[in-house]
Amino acid sequence: MIRIPTQVRYALRTMVDVGLNQEKGPVLRHDIARRQEISANYVAQISRKLVSANLLIGVKGPGGGYCLAKSCEDIRASDVLRAIEGPLALVHCVLEEDETPCSRTDFCVTHRLWGRLSRSMEDFLDSITLHDLMQEALELDPEGSTA
Repeated sequence: MIRIPTQVRYALRTMVDVGLNQEKGPVLRHDIARRQEISANYVAQISRKLVSANLLIGVKGPGGGYCLAKSCEDIRASDVLRAIEGPLALVHCVLEEDETPCSRTDFCVTHRLWGRLSRSMEDFLDSITLHDLMQEALELDPEGSTA
């Protein structure tokens, strides 16, 4: 089974939560943790990476919390995955910046397969915006009690 790391799943949930709840100001880490059933410390760990990637803004002090760093229409699911995991690829050998390329890449049929599949995955994740995910969250929970 190919698995998406828990931190990526929680990062997307955190981003959706912030997007849906920032209209009244920065969203508190503890509120995100409660709504998403994630430890507050884990939310902080994830949020540091999202802030470093310029996807979230961390506001310090009283009334502090997190806000989106840009419009939800300008944040893609792929941006969040890259912020947490780095380049999107199913196998190491298809990364263009691979420092130790495999000697078989020029004649390896599976290298081509993994490259095509990685590009398809990246294209799909590039096509989904945070706005799209926020809209789906509201469809699933119109009250917004868990988002």
